[in-house]
Amino acid sequence: MRPILLQGHERSLTQIKFNREGDLLFSCSKDHVINVWYSDNGERLGTYDGHNGTVWTIDVDRSSKYLVSGAADNTMKLWEVSTGKCLFTWEFPTAVKRVSFNSTDTQIVCLTEQRMGNQSALRVFDIQRDDGGDGTNQSLEPVSMFHPIGSKPTVCAFAHTSGLIVTGHESGKVALFDAKTGEEVNNNERAHMDTVTDLQLSPDRSYFITSSKDKTARLHDTRTLRVLKTYTTETPLNSASIAPLKPYILLGGGQDAMSVTTTSLRQGKFETRFWHKIFEEEVGRVKGHFGPINTLAVHPSGKSYASGGEDGFVRVHHYDESYFKAKPYGDLEIDD
Repeated sequence: MRPILLQGHERSLTQIKFNREGDLLFSCSKDHVINVWYSDNGERLGTYDGHNGTVWTIDVDRSSKYLVSGAADNTMKLWEVSTGKCLFTWEFPTAVKRVSFNSTDTQIVCLTEQRMGNQSALRVFDIQRDDGGDGTNQSLEPVSMFHPIGSKPTVCAFAHTSGLIVTGHESGKVALFDAKTGEEVNNNERAHMDTVTDLQLSPDRSYFITSSKDKTARLHDTRTLRVLKTYTTETPLNSASIAPLKPYILLGGGQDAMSVTTTSLRQGKFETRFWHKIFEEEVGRVKGHFGPINTLAVHPSGKSYASGGEDGFVRVHHYDESYFKAKPYGDLEIDD
């Protein structure tokens, strides 16, 4: 399995995302730039320029028409995917750490961080998608806004319905909030023992995976927030992703970026790790990055995956035929 190296960023990656078809890969980093690539061959299609700070987060809608991004310049921007044109900008008191579309692409949830006396806030915006319009007539005012009480949230996404938002917090808590009232509907205070670093939903949003600095990743039921599976490693995790087609979980991390210079690749644990979703055992690793892996994304068809690292590279891996034929657990393996 030979990786395709995508070199379009000068600083560490913060998030990467495939579109619904999987033909486009979006990446953002601390160098203010958002790139879009052909996932098949790694060709760069273009950039989305306009942010003046670290771009922390991106999300693309199901039709690949709009891209939304959040950055450390305290703004959230809506872009036209095909032209790279910025359609609308929302401004906030603090940096935007996470953005996400709902399942129908009619709303965006946006998480702003706690800083300088401003509380951490979750805001929900309606997105005007009228076919005749050009997408520039968005509303500056959120349809709802609330401040989660207690530990500050680090990640968020719409749950199985657009009426609920699932969040991961600094204390390790995972919670469900009502998107309209901001009321905490459900929570699991002991989901993790340390900061939740990533949250990715399954394709049908019925379950999701979280990664944490407590060196574990966990699979949760979206309705009940019950922990279904736990994957325990020996290194802090920055990202976790669910592989479609095969029963695997991909984990990425490595020790903190500050203490990396003193260690070798092997000791830093900079590999992408494949775990069996059901049996909770590690089945393989892929080396490559020269620093911690910050973000992972799996192709929607399950035929490839991409990883973004502290080293500024995105690596796209197209699986070999042997990956699809492998049965590490023999007759216990699940048949498609």
